[in-house]
Parts: sequence; structure tokens; C-alpha cells
Amino acid sequence: MSGNTFGKLFSVTSFGESHGPAIGCVVDGCPPGLAITVADIQSELDRRKPGTSRHVTQRRESDTVEILSGVFEGQTTGTPIALLIRNEDQRSKDYSKIMDTFRPGHADYTYWQKYGIRDYRGGGRASARETAVRVAAGAIAKKWLHERFGIVIRGYMAQLGPIEIPFKQWEDVNHNPFFIADSSYVDQLETFMDQLRKSGDSVGAKISAIAQGVPVGWGEPVYDRLDAEIAYAMMNINAVKGVEIGAGFASVMQKGTEHSDEMTPDGFLSNNAGGILGGISTGQDITVNVAIKPTSSIRLGRRSIDKNGTPVIVETHGRHDPCVGIRATPIVESMLALVLMDHALRHRAQNADVNCKTPKIAGSVGITRNITAQKIAKAPLKEDPEPEEDV
Repeated sequence: MSGNTFGKLFSVTSFGESHGPAIGCVVDGCPPGLAITVADIQSELDRRKPGTSRHVTQRRESDTVEILSGVFEGQTTGTPIALLIRNEDQRSKDYSKIMDTFRPGHADYTYWQKYGIRDYRGGGRASARETAVRVAAGAIAKKWLHERFGIVIRGYMAQLGPIEIPFKQWEDVNHNPFFIADSSYVDQLETFMDQLRKSGDSVGAKISAIAQGVPVGWGEPVYDRLDAEIAYAMMNINAVKGVEIGAGFASVMQKGTEHSDEMTPDGFLSNNAGGILGGISTGQDITVNVAIKPTSSIRLGRRSIDKNGTPVIVETHGRHDPCVGIRATPIVESMLALVLMDHALRHRAQNADVNCKTPKIAGSVGITRNITAQKIAKAPLKEDPEPEEDV
């Protein structure tokens, strides 16, 4: 298996399986001198960890992170940062009945066909358990981006199954179990999820994310365009089946006069591009929507085959998220942060000395919109500093 490293200058290599002793990652390319503590990383992991409500898997993991290298006296040294999270609550016997069968919609079949062997316990390497280390690495990227450029990366659940949740305010997001931006919908979602769990079925979700304060100029055309790399990052999250940047698929219904974001000396008049043109950041908010499929592991009987190709009915027992999207918001934020961190360093490597005489225009004029074009109040951001040669 060769595809375990993400990023070029700022890279993350992950390891471990769902029911192994531990999961972890090595973060390489982090600039020296960033103040980072276990608490900085743990606060992000706590947002994602399982067992936080009745609506997610009841697997009890503390997700306590250990920093093994790359940090000395509270600062990054520029050397590889090794992070470890020990697995504490595996119940491998729950999966003994599916060791010789393949769950429909899961990676069981493709892993078996490709490698001729698979760790059936909790999905092994294909489990979303692995995303915990991405959140840990993303915490480092988030902090550097915020301290260096004032960038704020945030997300929220915009839809759970058939229920669309409008954006109201960021303050609500971290104060409910769904990461929704309008807490008045919590009761409705809890009723929906209670009924779903009783039925033994699962459901999908849509997560929206936004990066505010990204400077103009990041992205590497033509094959490492910023939007292409963001889409690549999001599609590398378990269960993601679709990604939109800016207006996304709504662009199909727009005319050129609606879609193209007009510019004035004072700023852009709209943001259908989602903050990226020609694969390069415009200085506007970068906006992303992610579609997450229903969980494949459900207790309802589904037709499948076993290793011999014999027809079987598969019922999955154990502890699973009836909607993996409920805990996906911190993961989406982290993958967006990893992309931006990598491109910040790549831009600095080639273009730090570029001095364009054309004034930079503001991200927007008289508009405050999120990914779904609903009104939001933008958080105050630091003023974008001019790049410094020693960053």
C-alpha cells in the first residue's frame, strides 16, 4: 500500500488500523518555531472523537495524543513531528461473522481483491478511525495558518439526510452534537436520528467549510490547482462521494452574467468561484461543500457474497455511526487546512520575491455569504500581512 502520504512540502504520512494497538502519523515540513502543545491538538481531536452522543458510535476512545518527536520546549524544531493515538476500546469479536463476507458499499471487497488479505476488524485500514490522525495534523496546520496569516477555517453540517439546516451563526456550531449552525434544529435532528437507529438503517450528510483570510496567489497551475487539490483532499475522506467549490453544481443553472464575480477597486461583488480562479486563490473566502454517503455498516440484512462467491445475507453488528457525517466537520476542516498549509509553503518557495504592482482588492463588497449563499456574520480576521522572506 503506497498511498499513505498527503502533501508535498507539508506532508502527513499516517499509519495504523481501527483495531490495531494504535494509529498515528508523521508530519514533515512544518516550519520551526511554531508554539504547539498537546492541548492545541487535543482540543481538535475532542471535537471528532467517538462516543460523544447517542447519535454516533458508542466506541469509547479518549483519542489522547502523544507527541513523540519534532517539538522541543513547546516549539516545533523543523524535524518530523510524530503523533500517536492509542486504541483503547476495540471489540474485534463483533466482526467475526463478517470475516469471510463482504459488506455492500464497504471497502471489504476491493481491499480483498487488491491485496488478497484484509483486516476485517472494524474495517482495518479502511476505517474512518484513521481520520483522527488527520485531525491531529490539521490542528498544527490550522494554528500556523492562523498565526501567520490570520486564516480562520471553520465548518458545519448543512444537511442531514433529507433535512436541510440553514446557517444562522457560528457560535452554535460547537455547542450541539451535530455541528449545525442553527441550534433550533437540534430537537428535529435528534428525533430523526432516534428513529433511524431503531430502524437499523443509516443516512448521509452534507458538510460545508470555509477558509477566511487566505491571501491571493496560492495554488500551482496547472495540475496542482488549489481547487483541484482541495477536491482531492476531500475525496480522500472516507465516505465522501461529492465535492463542490463555490457555486459548484449550481453553476450549471447560472448564466455568465450571474456566475462571473465582478470586480471593483473596492473588491469582488460576489463569490461564485468559491475564492479560487484559474486554480489560484483570489483573496476571497474559500468555500467547499462535501457530500457524505450513508454508513455501509448497518444491521439490516443486505445481499452480498462470501470469499467463495456464494450468495449470502450480510448483517453488520457492532458499534457504528448511523451517520458518519455527524463527526465529519472537524475532518473536513483539517483536510482543508492541510491543503492550504502545503500551498502556503509552496507559494513561498517559488513566489516569495514576486512584487505585483496591481493593488490587491478586498474579498467582497457589501456581501457576507457562506457556501450556500445564506447570510452569515464574518468573524473578525487579522489583516493579511505582506509575506516575509524568513517565514
